[in-house]
Amino acid sequence: MTKQSSDLNMSTMQLRLVDGVHVLTLTNNEHENKLNIDVMGEYHRALDAVENYEGNTALLITCEHEKTFSTGIDLEWLGSQTPEGVQNFVLELERVLYRLAMFNAPTIACINGNAYAGGAILLTALDFRVMRADRGRFCYPEVNIHIPFTEVMTDIIGLLPNKHVLKQMALLGTPLTGEECVAADVVDAIYPLQALQQEAMNLAVQLAQKDRNTYTTIKRRMREGLTRHAEALGY
Repeated sequence: MTKQSSDLNMSTMQLRLVDGVHVLTLTNNEHENKLNIDVMGEYHRALDAVENYEGNTALLITCEHEKTFSTGIDLEWLGSQTPEGVQNFVLELERVLYRLAMFNAPTIACINGNAYAGGAILLTALDFRVMRADRGRFCYPEVNIHIPFTEVMTDIIGLLPNKHVLKQMALLGTPLTGEECVAADVVDAIYPLQALQQEAMNLAVQLAQKDRNTYTTIKRRMREGLTRHAEALGY
């Protein structure tokens, strides 16, 4: 592993090392940071860079859009794929979710807008979430758009501690505001927009000082149920 620069400029996201924190900024705002196979490839590139960084660090995922964090899978794109293409995309999405959930460093989400479907599931895989207080919804609408969760996705959303709220979100598709999210332990804190990015960075800097090996060991033991997917996902 190396401490050389792990900065990356990609078509839908950018990775920067700032004050010991790897900040992954989603930049595909025109397309609401939707998920497709190319986006999955860029997530893998970013995660490779942070995984291979030597020394303590944290991964902070944020975006530049003040309305939308991510609306999930690009369904129009997905509908144009062959069955094999759909299967390959689902596998890569599951691999990204698994990698984030078991990542070898602290992970934090800065949610400054709507997070829906696959975008919300991806955020659920992270260790900590902070959200904008006054605007934005966090939602699993899969039951309403006729897309059932895969087994991996089901285990990821199962990381939420409040099972009553999880049932409402998963089986009713109930969207939650920032205030509702913090009350239900879906996110760890909410802040006004003008303070959100700095507060997220403050938390990331704090977590980046933790001993990486110790932190990773504790997290993975807390999530050992996810390891049942490791072989199928190639890990």
